[in-house]
Amino acid sequence: MKNFLLLIAFVFMASLVSAQAPVEDTAAIYRKLDSIAVIDQKLMMPMRDGIRLATDIYRPKGNKKVPIIFSRTPYNFNTWIDGKMSTRTLDAAYDAVSRGYALVVQNERGRFFSEGEWDILGTPITDGYDALEWMAKQEWSNGKVGLIGCSSTAEWQMAVASQNHPALAAMVAQGFGAGVGRVGKFMEQGNWYRGGAQQMLFTTWLYGTQHDLYKPQLPKGLQQEDMQRLQRFYDMGPEMPRVDWSVKLKHLPVKDIIKNVQGPVGIYEKMIVRKPNDPAWFEGGLYHDNMPMEVPTYWFVSWYDVSSAPNIALFNHVRNTAKKPGVADNQYLVIAPVLHCSYKRATENTIVGQRSVGDARLNYDELTWGWFDMLLKGEQNDFKSSNPRVRYYTMGSNKWQQAESFPLPNTDMRSFFLNSGGNANSRLGDGSLTMKKPGSKNSPDTFTYDPMNPVPSNGGNVCCTGNAIQGGAYDQSEMELRKDILVYTSEELKEGVEITGFIESTLYVSSTGPDTDITIKLIDVYPDGKAYNLDETIQRLRYREGYDKEVFMENGKVYKVDLTPMVTSNYFAPGHKIRIEISSSNFPRFERNLNTGGANFDEAIGKLVENTIHHSAKYPSVIKLPVIKIK
Repeated sequence: MKNFLLLIAFVFMASLVSAQAPVEDTAAIYRKLDSIAVIDQKLMMPMRDGIRLATDIYRPKGNKKVPIIFSRTPYNFNTWIDGKMSTRTLDAAYDAVSRGYALVVQNERGRFFSEGEWDILGTPITDGYDALEWMAKQEWSNGKVGLIGCSSTAEWQMAVASQNHPALAAMVAQGFGAGVGRVGKFMEQGNWYRGGAQQMLFTTWLYGTQHDLYKPQLPKGLQQEDMQRLQRFYDMGPEMPRVDWSVKLKHLPVKDIIKNVQGPVGIYEKMIVRKPNDPAWFEGGLYHDNMPMEVPTYWFVSWYDVSSAPNIALFNHVRNTAKKPGVADNQYLVIAPVLHCSYKRATENTIVGQRSVGDARLNYDELTWGWFDMLLKGEQNDFKSSNPRVRYYTMGSNKWQQAESFPLPNTDMRSFFLNSGGNANSRLGDGSLTMKKPGSKNSPDTFTYDPMNPVPSNGGNVCCTGNAIQGGAYDQSEMELRKDILVYTSEELKEGVEITGFIESTLYVSSTGPDTDITIKLIDVYPDGKAYNLDETIQRLRYREGYDKEVFMENGKVYKVDLTPMVTSNYFAPGHKIRIEISSSNFPRFERNLNTGGANFDEAIGKLVENTIHHSAKYPSVIKLPVIKIK
């Protein structure tokens, strides 16, 4: 667990480091940086309420005013780890300074050497704004600041951008979905929910991230020289005991999972009780689409991240709503075929889960620095002439493609209808996926959903779940033998089909319970029978009419359910098949619905229900796939 957390802690630096540092003495690396940079570690930057945030600054020597690259993080960036100097931050600093930038790295309030109490995203609207104000006023600053980071070092950027600070000139946001509260059709509240069901990644993440309420703390008001001395032998990071999350996430009730492993007492207990429309989601650092966004941004998304669809939706939202001149035109998007924050792990033969997607490499450093040089230095470089608005990777054909918008302008939304003789249970059943509209006969498919024996998560679009789930594309065919998975498969494709864009799903559902979940997956079936997952989603049916109210079901009554869109870019080659899986659980990717109609988070006993998918002229359950017309 410790190594895993350390890895995450330095993910945000991957955006800055152009290559792995050569193996050399760490003191030599420090001397190399010291020869070109003013190094100012553990400066305690004051916020408006008097709280001070621990900040490391690396800037070019001399009197020239320079732009600033700012990274704010909840993770440990101490250059001293286990009493030894770490080169990660130093390498990143050397790269930035040698290019004529200052690098400023800061811990969120309440994290490590920063003062105050921590919450997810800290209090970024105030702290982020105050940090920009402080940096813009420094005599060595040219008044322009760019933000960079992946995951937790990116998620705070959007809310701060909405405050319209004049110094904020550019952002590079990577894997940023947990900073998005509501955008368009998506109301995930920072990835806490999908379709109203809790995403359990935050249970494991908070175990390793949240500080205990009774953690040891340094006294307030310490001088900078004392902080610099203490960082050499205290990093303020707890050593978290290892947890077998593949077992411990099964504990009920879910509100006691961290308590059950004797984890830290913190904000998890407050967050787990919130409903999707709780006012608390709108008081912190999440970005919602009623907030302005007027900052040029380079957005980086990945197909197997936890929130690809809402991330892309945010890119579109900013392009469509920006009012300042040039802001809409300065929104760029890259979508890579990798896991969360794993952009630089692409190789000549990129394996994502079990599936090879070919050579998915991209020179991210060239893109990032070209972006910053254009916007922070005002250089007349070739960034715009050499980079498309949208660069996306199509799996299956295994190639980078480009477009002016996403979805693509040459998209044909084709309806694929669910059909069966009433026995679509498992891949051995008679479920089919066809473009022919269903007839008047309704032969619904019914399965038993037992929350005590949920469908296990097998790969998928995940992050941060420890050993509970391995993300990416995995063969689903063995799992598809379960009777509680409905399987609908197209005929073997005679010609190849590219599907790129948002996938819309409308299902007609009935249940014997007052509440349940419906899950769905899009699958690429190979000629040898291997079935690789592309994307997945879920809908908690009490929220089928919106997240501001709970509407329970009547036994046997049929309801129309629109699921949150999935998204992908995949070429289904000739001989392949398109498949849809439907069930009521995907655990522990998503919290189990116990089917009682109760609060769920405080319950330990579930109920079996019979769930039914209807398909007929009256109940046309349909999947709309974005088929690309080849020009």
